[in-house]
Amino acid sequence: MTNVARPTSLWLMEVPMALAEWTVLVLLSQRPAHGFAVSRLTAPGGELGRIWRIPRPVVYRAIGRLVEAGFITPASVEPGLGPQRTIYTVTVPGREAAEHWLSTPVEHVRDIRSHLLIKLALLYRAGRDPGDLLARQRAVLDPIARAVQAQQAGMDGFDAILLAWRRATAAAAVGFLDEIAPPAQAEAKGS
Repeated sequence: MTNVARPTSLWLMEVPMALAEWTVLVLLSQRPAHGFAVSRLTAPGGELGRIWRIPRPVVYRAIGRLVEAGFITPASVEPGLGPQRTIYTVTVPGREAAEHWLSTPVEHVRDIRSHLLIKLALLYRAGRDPGDLLARQRAVLDPIARAVQAQQAGMDGFDAILLAWRRATAAAAVGFLDEIAPPAQAEAKGS
């Protein structure tokens, strides 16, 4: 889909990384932190929790997997009155993996709501322009939307309902991308 090279260390993981793990990895690539700080960001009232809630135990499980994969490493311990908090920092392979994931469009319309919104929030959080990701996302989504729209409507029963749902969500996803596209991309799309 994209020309971004996939870090080879991703292939070493037995189970593919979940959205929670990618989110934690990107957050730690933006700034070293401890698990509690990450879990505050992904809590229901947190900056990212309003998009995708990641419970504290899942954050700590993600940290464990990321350490095992060599993507993050303990850097220091934050002193305080409560339990010691280990500060984690991202490794070079972790930074490469985070950048690859962050710049890769989602492959399914159903992942726009979760994966793409988190990626956009993380890009904005880092002060980065999402224009390239949005352009690549549109390039991935356009053929999917066209294929769904081209499917024959002669179905009945639940098949007709499912086709109607797929058409509506694909059209909504394209409309969403059009609405948030940077002005230069929107002008190019309209010409």
